[in-house]
Amino acid sequence: MSTDTPQRRSGFSWIPTRSGRSKVVAGLTALVVPLAAMVGLASPASAAASATATYTKKSDWGSGFEGQWTVKNAGTTALSSWTIEWDYPTGTRVSSAWDASVTSSGTRWTAKNLSWNGTVAPGASVSFGFNGSGPGAPTGCKLNGASCDGSTVPGDNPPSAPGTPATSDVTNTSVKLSWSAATDDKGVKNYDVLRNGAKIATVTGTTYTNTGLTAGTDYTYAVQARDTIDQLGPVSGSVSVRTTGGGGGEQPGGDKINLGYFTNWGVYGRNYHVKNLVTSGSAAKITHINYAFGNVQNGRCTIGDSYADYDKAYTADQSVDGVADTWDQPLRGNFNQLRKLKAEYPHIKVLWSFGGWTWSGGFPQAAQNPAAFAQSCYDLVEDPRWADVFDGIDLDWEYPNACGLTCDTSGPAALKNLASAVKTKFGAGNLVTAAITADGSAGGKIDAADYAGAAQSFDWYNVMTYDFFGAWANKGPTAPHSPLTPYTGIPQEGFTSADAIAKLKAKGVPAKKLLLGIGFYGRGWTGVTQSAPGGTATGAAPGTYEAGIEDYKVLKSTCPATGTIAGTAYAHCGTNWWSYDTPATIGSKMTWAKNQGLGGAFFWEFSGDTTNGELVSAINSGLQ
Repeated sequence: MSTDTPQRRSGFSWIPTRSGRSKVVAGLTALVVPLAAMVGLASPASAAASATATYTKKSDWGSGFEGQWTVKNAGTTALSSWTIEWDYPTGTRVSSAWDASVTSSGTRWTAKNLSWNGTVAPGASVSFGFNGSGPGAPTGCKLNGASCDGSTVPGDNPPSAPGTPATSDVTNTSVKLSWSAATDDKGVKNYDVLRNGAKIATVTGTTYTNTGLTAGTDYTYAVQARDTIDQLGPVSGSVSVRTTGGGGGEQPGGDKINLGYFTNWGVYGRNYHVKNLVTSGSAAKITHINYAFGNVQNGRCTIGDSYADYDKAYTADQSVDGVADTWDQPLRGNFNQLRKLKAEYPHIKVLWSFGGWTWSGGFPQAAQNPAAFAQSCYDLVEDPRWADVFDGIDLDWEYPNACGLTCDTSGPAALKNLASAVKTKFGAGNLVTAAITADGSAGGKIDAADYAGAAQSFDWYNVMTYDFFGAWANKGPTAPHSPLTPYTGIPQEGFTSADAIAKLKAKGVPAKKLLLGIGFYGRGWTGVTQSAPGGTATGAAPGTYEAGIEDYKVLKSTCPATGTIAGTAYAHCGTNWWSYDTPATIGSKMTWAKNQGLGGAFFWEFSGDTTNGELVSAINSGLQ
């Protein structure tokens, strides 16, 4: 979103397997290569008379599970190789596996040993694991062509669906749920309680009171039974309920969107984590998070940073809920922390943003085959390991049929075609949005693409009304990087928020689909003697991470604002000149946004704010 976005890490990480070996993973692709492409089914080896195969569901996270098969040799001769076959009902599948090669044909699944774990000595056992999705249990198990003879799971049916929950005792902050029991041939152990599709509790009875809710807020609940061997049955019917109290003034932004970008690389040098959204008070004041960024490579959506996204282990003090990650849990990293955040703040919706300044180079190829691009994005966002974390997708193409880090010549219709394919694939149940240029100049970037046509498929646009001016013009003139309105002496006509919004409206984009952008940082020059805008400079002012750019939380004390122009602030301290937004200028911009009928505001990005989230608070208060 901002041109100071760093080059992304390569995404390589080492992941231990259950056997103690390791495998290298390059982003998501190596984790979920199509199983049909793995080693094919070989002829079954001779069955050992006393060999058995048993299945265990190791864990379940609502949208997916981890399963494990164990081959045990209770005979007197070694087993030289093993092949396990089983059936899953339609809708249950294996998505990734380790310590075995797994293939499927219809609903029949086959797992074969690898080169190093095929031999099983008398009395020994070997296991392999996999991640899967769906509620079904394995049936029809065969080991090397013979019956598995396992007494633990094969043949045991999953429980039935519980009754649809009923609600009672609804207050501003809590609701009681009750439901009729599920049935199971070997008994029901407990029930998972789902709120807005995410598991929030596991209980042994048929009632649960959910506390800590937000007044005047809608919630949807369902329950799912688990039997004595941890098989999950189908989800019950759902019930919706609205907590009492509330009203527009008590909700984040009233009826407006207050969206912030969270960067995956922030967990490194910036030491900024999902928990900071809680400790700063920002989580209660935002409505949406855009998680930045996923990459766009070869015309497809891919993982941006596998370590930060889903592998980094969090200690208890770093974690949203105060619970440390374990080495073998199915999901870690930012994705798991976002899941925990949504459990505590269920009003927050999370979108996965793809592209950005550095990673927009794959969009032109994506535009050549929009359907394939949409399918790749859907498969990644809806991966069963983290599908419950995300409520949609954000496309940050900088810029369609125009120049950003590189230049695109896909044509005016490229964005509209891409938007249509993505919305068709993701459907009405998911949000599909885009970050777009704010170049309102005549013949500028807004004129280069069909933003009005594409808006028919997008739920809203994040209009990047910042970075209009900066120290890439190292001699100046100094100018505010996020002017709301035109002013005398502005270096480029059309480079204001008002010009961008007016042009988009004139082209037919509905005002409610436009969000005003706020930068939580300043841009500055050095060698400046003139306090007012329009001065000359000798270069970019020094910054913590990059020359010419600095976080608001630093500038507010090191170079306090000395004036305002065009609805934003500027500061002259020594020979440095900076422009940035303050709580006061944000308040004025939010008033303007409401008067324009805009859908709300968004900002880049959380880590630039103070530890008590004063800029997020200013947006929230201003949108009320």
